[in-house]
Amino acid sequence: MAFFVYILASQRNGTLYTGMTDDLATRMDQHKTKAFQGFTARYDCTRLVWYEPHESRETAFMRERQIKQWQRAWKLRLIEADNPEWTDLYETLNC
Repeated sequence: MAFFVYILASQRNGTLYTGMTDDLATRMDQHKTKAFQGFTARYDCTRLVWYEPHESRETAFMRERQIKQWQRAWKLRLIEADNPEWTDLYETLNC
């Protein structure tokens, strides 16, 4: 089983959200349909701009906590290193 840390954005350089899940495709469906009223629904964070797989829940959790403490500029560099166009990576998932 894989675990994922991911970053969502409302738009390029918009509001960012960092999360963790063991089923990225299902979790993205929930974000895109606003299945839960919360931060991502309120700020329309539905664009998957970065994600990283982990082999254990513990390492994914630690990485999520690390990224959540980062300065915004560091998060932007992380996203743009792999996704300079801020493409919605949801389409690349094997759903």
